[in-house]
Amino acid sequence: MEPNLPDVVLWSIPAFVLLAVIEMVSYRLHPDEDAAGYETKDAATSLTMGLGSLGFDLLWKIPILAIYMGVYELTPLRVPVLWWTVLLMLLAQDFFYYWSHRGHHVIRILWACHVVHHSSEKFNLTTALRQPWTSATVWPFYLPLIACGVHPAALAFCQSANLVYQFWVHTERVGKLPRPFEYVLNTPSHHRVHHASQGGYLDRNYGGILIIWDRIFGSFAAEAERPVYGLTKNITTYNPLRVATHEYAAIARDVRAADTWSERAGRVFRGPGWQPAAKAGAVTAPAATTAATATTATTTLTPAPDPLSPQAPAPERAL
Repeated sequence: MEPNLPDVVLWSIPAFVLLAVIEMVSYRLHPDEDAAGYETKDAATSLTMGLGSLGFDLLWKIPILAIYMGVYELTPLRVPVLWWTVLLMLLAQDFFYYWSHRGHHVIRILWACHVVHHSSEKFNLTTALRQPWTSATVWPFYLPLIACGVHPAALAFCQSANLVYQFWVHTERVGKLPRPFEYVLNTPSHHRVHHASQGGYLDRNYGGILIIWDRIFGSFAAEAERPVYGLTKNITTYNPLRVATHEYAAIARDVRAADTWSERAGRVFRGPGWQPAAKAGAVTAPAATTAATATTATTTLTPAPDPLSPQAPAPERAL
């Protein structure tokens, strides 16, 4: 029997709109010159990307649900939907979300999907709505949950709850919370680091609801200097179609220009901005690259090496 669980994203839309309006008004009444704040075209693009993602997600869900249901029918395991099992499923989903999110930062074809969410140079509640239109790359990371007997509808509920939680962390209007919360949960402070483009902040704080995964797996960075948001090479466009596809177009250009099949594979499956050894020496690395290799002059962060990240010269985060 399919679990009867609410669509938490749908029920949360009025709250999303209300909170975004309150945040906009707060900037009018109490401006912060150091904050990124709001810009009309940027906010409109984020809203457009969010609305578009709802439509495209419906298309992607058809084949994904078919695969999930196939795996679910094949496994003999079943996880009942009870209050305490839902809590365990939320915990497990958040764990696999961490690895999905991390993978979407260090594998270029996956980054081409996720880069949409990082393409704004602002950081506010509308940035949370700037979602990709090609989220079909996410589903493989959750197959272990389905194989363990989690019903696809229960997984969808957990994913929605995770997404709704992350809405409120996209703000500069909330400072650091008391230490116990900052240690366990993903907070606005942690997520500001995640959206920053400084070298010492890049590829950090992948957690969805919990930040403990980053602490355990060496990808955590605390907020120190004020973040600068966006990409290391910003795309400077508000065209939703270009926002959704610009990295795929860049991959296609790089593959066409590649000299060998190994280089073509590297352009797709290695890190964003990866260069083959023969060309790496001829390329001048940008000032802000990845957390694995770069730091800034004003931060004392010492990022840990990323076991998922390819060993390559400092990659760009956009082309």
